[in-house]
This record gives sequence, C-alpha cells and structure tokens, in this order.
Amino acid sequence: MSDALELEALAAELSARFADKEPQELLRAGVAHFGRRIALVSSFGTESAVLLHMLAGIAPATPVLFLNTGKLFGETLRYRTKLVERLGLTDCRAIAPDAAEEQAADKDGLLWRLDPNACCALRKVRPLAKAVAPFEAWITGRKRYQSGTRAALPLAEVADGKLKLNPLANWDRARVEAYLDLHDLPRHPLEADGFLSIGCMPCTDRVAPGEDIRSGRWRGTGKTECGIHLPLPSATTQVGAS
Repeated sequence: MSDALELEALAAELSARFADKEPQELLRAGVAHFGRRIALVSSFGTESAVLLHMLAGIAPATPVLFLNTGKLFGETLRYRTKLVERLGLTDCRAIAPDAAEEQAADKDGLLWRLDPNACCALRKVRPLAKAVAPFEAWITGRKRYQSGTRAALPLAEVADGKLKLNPLANWDRARVEAYLDLHDLPRHPLEADGFLSIGCMPCTDRVAPGEDIRSGRWRGTGKTECGIHLPLPSATTQVGAS
C-alpha cells in the first residue's frame, strides 16, 4: 500500500463511501483493511473520549499513540490513565521527545517561549513522525468545525506517504457533546474551567464564548497548528523514517 496513486485512490474511495455514514463504520473499515498497521493518535483532550470509545468498541488492541511532550498538564496525564482503564484500551503508547535532542535544543525548557514552532517540532512533530513510521495508516480526531484551517478536512487523506482517517471530520460540537453524554464518558477536568482545546500547559489558554474551539492554543502568536498535521520538512521526514 506504499504506491502514492493507490493510496490517493483509497482515500477518495473512503471519503465518498462513508460521507453519510457513522464514524464507526469508517473506523471499522480502516481497522479491517490495515489491522495492526494502523494506529490512532490521541491528545486525550476534551473531545478525545469520543473516538477512543468508538475504537474500544471495535478493536481495543489497536495501538493508540499519545504524545507526552513533557509540558502537558498533570490533569491530562491523569485523564489519559482514567480513560485507558475505563475503555479497556490495551496498547496505549506514550511518545516522548528524544532525550539527547531535547537536552541540546531546550536545555532550560523555555523553547516554547522563544520559538514555539521549534518547540513543537522538537516535542511533537519529530517524535510522532518516528512513532508512526512503522504504520501504513493513522487515525485522528480532527473536525471541520474546530477552526477555519480545518473547514475543508476530508474523511480520508494522504499525507507523507500514509493514509490518514478523520472519522469525526463532519461532526459539530453538539454531536460531540451528545455522544459524551449518551455514553456517560468522563470529561477532561480542565474543560469546566474554560479550556476547550488542550495541549501543552504553557501554550494553552481558556476559550471565550464565541471563539473557535482552538483559539486558546498559542494565543497571540498567529500559530494555529502544532505541525503534526502539516507536510513534513525533508529533514523531519528523514528523522521519522529512521
């Protein structure tokens, strides 16, 4: 499944076939097609329980990749443990930055303040590129309503030679809330305090009423994405492929 044209055709087929279907059907098809060659990448943020719950009901042994950047809220780490145990997920892998690279590039831990893009590359982009390298496909929880930059998000796409599935792309906030309530899923403890999209602690702020759900991320910097869903620079691609 490494042929680029074949992957593009598969992405187009899946996007069309599941356009009016429930997310679980796309998830089930992806797991059935790729087996252990597909992983779900989760931040264990405010909406993560929805997709994790769906996956747990289909294939709980599917690898779940969690980026532990070393800058996360303690509440996020405890929420991850709670959800994994509650849902019965059996292969949740914590992905950390390379220790030697972190020491060289961010010895004092303040890179997030000096150069947030470089910090994200160090703590998220390169570690995830390496973690997903063995897989042929991966699953994200992105949704079109989260921000203007995601408004045209497809259900399936090809990025950096891998298929990416976005089963919840066409869900809105109301459907997310309804699903969480229907299945009595635990909420991220910071959500009640106004944190609606949660990443690293220094770069996450509360969201005001009427703002995009991701407006509290990197507030005031003009930055909108950490980079894991952007095309990899050639140097990063080499690191991820090693």
